[in-house]
Amino acid sequence: MRILRALTAGLVIAVAALVSPASALESLSVRPSDEAVDLTRAIERPQGEADRIQVATVPGPDGIVRRIEVRAEKPGDGRQWAVFALKNEGDEQIDRLLVAPRFRFVGSGAFRPDLGETRIRAITASEGLKPERQASSDDDVFAITLDPGATVTFVAELASPKLLQLTLWQPDDYEDRVNSFTLYRGIMLGIAGLLALILTILFVVKGSVMFPAAAALAWAVLFYLGVDFGFWRTILSLQPEADRILRAGGEAAFAATLLVFLFAYLNLNRWHVRYGHVVGVWLVFLVTVVWLAAYDAPLAAAIARVSLAVIASAGFGLVVWLAVKGYDRAVMLAPTWLLLLCWVAASGAAVAGLLSNPLVAPALTGALVLIVLLIGVTVMQHAFAGGAVAQGAASDIERRALAMSGAGDVVWDWDVEADQIHASHELESALGLRRGELQGAAADWAEIVHVADRDRFRAALDTLVSERRGRLSETFRMRGADGRYLWYLLRARPVVGADGEVVRCIGTLLDVSASKTVEERLLANAVRDNLTGLPNRQIFLDRVATALKHDAEDAPAVLVLDVDRRRKLAGGGPGSADTVLITIARRLARLVKPEDTLARLGGDQFGVMLMSERGPQAVAAFAEALKRALGAPIGFGDREVVLSASIGAAPVKLDADGARDAEEVVRNAEIAMYHVRRFGGDHVETFRPSMRAATTDRLLVAGELAQALERGEIVVHYQPIVRLDDRSIAGFEAALRWTHARYGRRPVAEIFAIADDAGLSADFARFAIEQAAAQLRRWQAAVPGEPPLFMSLKLSGELALDPGIGEALIAAVQREELPHGALKLEVREAIVTRDPEHATLALGRLRSLGVGLVLDEFGAGCSNLAELHGLRFAALRLDRSLTRHKAGGDRPAVLRPMIRLARELGMEVAAEGVDADSEAVELFHLGCVYAQGYVFGDQMSEEDCDRLLGLAAPSPARRVMQGAFGRG
Repeated sequence: MRILRALTAGLVIAVAALVSPASALESLSVRPSDEAVDLTRAIERPQGEADRIQVATVPGPDGIVRRIEVRAEKPGDGRQWAVFALKNEGDEQIDRLLVAPRFRFVGSGAFRPDLGETRIRAITASEGLKPERQASSDDDVFAITLDPGATVTFVAELASPKLLQLTLWQPDDYEDRVNSFTLYRGIMLGIAGLLALILTILFVVKGSVMFPAAAALAWAVLFYLGVDFGFWRTILSLQPEADRILRAGGEAAFAATLLVFLFAYLNLNRWHVRYGHVVGVWLVFLVTVVWLAAYDAPLAAAIARVSLAVIASAGFGLVVWLAVKGYDRAVMLAPTWLLLLCWVAASGAAVAGLLSNPLVAPALTGALVLIVLLIGVTVMQHAFAGGAVAQGAASDIERRALAMSGAGDVVWDWDVEADQIHASHELESALGLRRGELQGAAADWAEIVHVADRDRFRAALDTLVSERRGRLSETFRMRGADGRYLWYLLRARPVVGADGEVVRCIGTLLDVSASKTVEERLLANAVRDNLTGLPNRQIFLDRVATALKHDAEDAPAVLVLDVDRRRKLAGGGPGSADTVLITIARRLARLVKPEDTLARLGGDQFGVMLMSERGPQAVAAFAEALKRALGAPIGFGDREVVLSASIGAAPVKLDADGARDAEEVVRNAEIAMYHVRRFGGDHVETFRPSMRAATTDRLLVAGELAQALERGEIVVHYQPIVRLDDRSIAGFEAALRWTHARYGRRPVAEIFAIADDAGLSADFARFAIEQAAAQLRRWQAAVPGEPPLFMSLKLSGELALDPGIGEALIAAVQREELPHGALKLEVREAIVTRDPEHATLALGRLRSLGVGLVLDEFGAGCSNLAELHGLRFAALRLDRSLTRHKAGGDRPAVLRPMIRLARELGMEVAAEGVDADSEAVELFHLGCVYAQGYVFGDQMSEEDCDRLLGLAAPSPARRVMQGAFGRG
């Protein structure tokens, strides 16, 4: 039996010897007095399996060799294992920290450098307590325990194939080391941050390109130190992979900013333009390397380190060459750049592993901060001791004098001891005073200051003298020889003598009359209407709100008056509307009493808060007086305009459920006014709660319509106009369409009616003109022909004669380069006959500049075609009341002679409202040239028109429609 046991023990020892190298079984003795033990050379790297390894332990005091198996937390290639053994020969328990740094600048390598990652994934001990990982952002730290007399074999599973260093630390010594390096790193970061901030401030103060370049270099170094010291990793909670990206990007940024500084400081572009080209290409390459760091950090770091070495070497040669040529900047930079070259050489030796002392990395960090500090000192020396500032100081007085002369400011100087004020003669000329009249004592000089500003002016001077510091900036008025006052801004500061007292005050006077006038005008416009001078809507609401706070038996009333400007004012020509509004304001002002409030609420609307009259009967009587005042004719040359108005009234307080704020009171009066307009206007209505349901929808629609253009809800649709002889498409009529998600598709007439009330009709018209003109240009290019396609525009009411709309039409024709008469404006007959003289002037200019004219809705009233001939319309469009059959099936008897007369006067005749093919045939035989209506196509979108013109594949329904046209 003893022989069998001996054979078994020998076999186990032999197998263990074969599984693990003999050197791994050599244990390293650990003494309690050891502060730090380097285990790097005591580590063996056996080959194991992908997910496990079997290791023979070092024999303990009993001489027995054991065999342990360790399973991997993450399978690898079998080479991720490290084995070492520690022995405690004493009789006390030893607690140590096993530390493996994740990144070491020393030995990291120049090509494909090691930028840091987790080194040890886990450690397994052959006996005793399991090593526990300790929290650390810079190192992999495990706490191990060695029992007295124990020999423990440790198996480490590596997360990285390269184990840089493994050290056994006493916990207190390791903590002291970490704290000391933390303090050192904090000092370095503080110095670098302060230097970067100073250089940035210097960049703000000075405009030379060298200052932002130096500041950028300092910030790049600060960023790199933050990465190297783990500052960004701690603040941003970054993973090791992100830390590697930042490290590579920081090195590339340092190289790039160093190159920029060298170029900017030496001003290399002045020596040869090729220097700028080389540096530019190099800089773009380094910026690309910064982006490369996100994809391949080791490659980016390698390129950055090589570039840094090249920049330092080539830069030193360039600095020496320029210094030999006597370039002062190169001479000042030479010592610093020599130190930088030495730093690069030492860093190269460190990353290559030639310098491995633990103090190498901290020393290189401190040297880098010192180099940047020297660069900053060099830049500041150039700024404050070199040519730039010294040369400027020599001519500072001359520059200030030229600046004062160029600015046109008046020099103001008060000799306090002699009490004499001197001002430039330009001030006397501006005020119309005699030469020397402003030279005198301060008391006499202040007499020309406005009475309201005189005390403030004196107090400001006394304060400046008594305080003996600060700056004076005061605005006041000065009287000229003609009695008018000009505003001046006095900016001055005291000059203190050797005894600490103020000997003089000197500064400048600046004429600010224009800006003061603008300021007063803006203040007035904030509360007053700039046309009529009446309070605006905001002031009116404030007055109503004040009335709401006072209780009274008979509450005051609010009246809102709206003038029918569209029918009465447009015929007076340009500027007539403003004249009428001023006349209306004067008439209304004569009716109100001092306690009442009259305001212009906007557009043609006026508001009255009636405080002088109380009770329904008195309010109604006052409203009738308003109507009578407006009804009086207003003369324009040889003609008169009679106005009418819709008036809505509402009491400030209705009842417990009535208006609760000023906005609601005015809104109630506006609802009553809109109620009047719905029934023809020209009378007075008092608000009733039942009116809200009938009017609120229209008000809501008006509010949505104001934003419809911005939201793209307003579109232009087109209705085809055909030639009756061959049924080909001659052109289109453009019209606006609005489809709202809640209100649905609104009729065109309602859109323009609401737009007129809201003051938006001109904006909609311009939008329609721009869209239609651009669309016509596209269709003419896609469908050439002679005559070309035309586009007809039907605008709302009097907009056809509006000067602004006319300019928009002319601009559209010229911008799109449309043929003469291709863009046509439809003008209603009723608008033309109302004021033929004004229409002749307005439409004649449009026609001469390329806009075609079409007389629309002809025959809707009493027409005289001969009188309209003088306006030279190119075409005449018959009203649909003439083109449709009468009840008996016959057309109006006047249709044939009207068409014949129009053709004899040189006008082409068009018919609208053609709904049947038989009607089109009959109208063709009567002499109509064009027609539009349901039979030829309703208003349609741009895409449908493209299919109609053959520019896109037509739908089956559209093919049927095209069959009736012959072509197009």
